[in-house]
Amino acid sequence: MNISHHLRICGHVQGVFFRESMCIKAQQLGTTGWVRNCRDGAVEAMIQGAPEAVSAMIEWARTGPEQAQVERVEISAGSGEYTDFERLDTA
Repeated sequence: MNISHHLRICGHVQGVFFRESMCIKAQQLGTTGWVRNCRDGAVEAMIQGAPEAVSAMIEWARTGPEQAQVERVEISAGSGEYTDFERLDTA
C-alpha cells in the first residue's frame, strides 16, 4: 500500500542541486512524485511510495544534499497518482 506526503522544504535549498539530488534519491528508494522550486526560495515536493521509502525520503529531505542548509520541513497529506519522479518548473 502506497502513501503520499507533500513536503515544503525551507532554508538555503535552491541553487544547491536539491531537486536533482532528490530525484536521484527517489530513484534509489523507488518513490514517485515530483519536486520543484518555489518563488519564495523554498522547495516543494510530493512523495509517494511504500511507507518506509516515503519515511526515508522525508529523513533525507531534512538535510538534503551537502551544500543545502535545511531549516525546516513542513509535511502534510499528499494526493495523486504518479508513475515516476519528476523535476517540475518553478511554481
